[in-house]
This record gives sequence, C-alpha cells and structure tokens, in this order.
Amino acid sequence: MQLDSTLCAHRRTRTSSAGRLRRAVLVLTENAARVASHSEAAWASITFAGTRHTMTLEFAGADAVAAGEAFIAALPDHEFDLPGTLVADASVRAATHRLLPDPALSVEIELLLLDEG
Repeated sequence: MQLDSTLCAHRRTRTSSAGRLRRAVLVLTENAARVASHSEAAWASITFAGTRHTMTLEFAGADAVAAGEAFIAALPDHEFDLPGTLVADASVRAATHRLLPDPALSVEIELLLLDEG
C-alpha cells in the first residue's frame, strides 16, 4: 500500500481546536509565555456544548513578566477569532509572581469554548 505524500503532509499540518486556542493565547501574550500545562474537558448544558480549557502559562524574565501582566489585563475582554468556536468566558484563576533569583510569573487561566452551529 502506498500513501499519497500530499495527504500525509496535510494531516501533519492540521491543527486541533486546542492547538488553535494555544496559538491564539500565545499571540495575546506577545509570544512571551511558555505553556506549562493545558487540559481540556468536554462541557455541555441543555442548550450549549463545548470544552473547558485550563492552561498554566510561564513568563520568565522582566520583559516577559511585563507582557504577562498586560496579558492578565487583556484576557477577560479579548475577542478570540477561532473558526467554528465562540470563547464564552476567559478568566485568570491564579497568578504567582517571583522576584528572585530572576523575575517570573505563572498564570493559570480558564477558557470556556462553545461549539457554533
């Protein structure tokens, strides 16, 4: 059996909704963060279905910490552009600053995504 290399390349570059969300969050951090953890759980109510995402982002260094603080301020009101998905809620659950030996910031966020359609 021979596989079409074009089809294989397409499958390798296809990104999941969780991957698109991670990319969108990192863009909002000005690419100053590292995703330390990311969990996803299905979520549904009588009228909606989607997923709840919890991420921990790590910001290392003074410039990254400043970008992290701007991220914390911007996240709740940010309008994400994720095709087929609506970000119904985005919140900061916890933020931990460290000053020594090097400035660092750890931010835990939670996002509720609803499937459109």
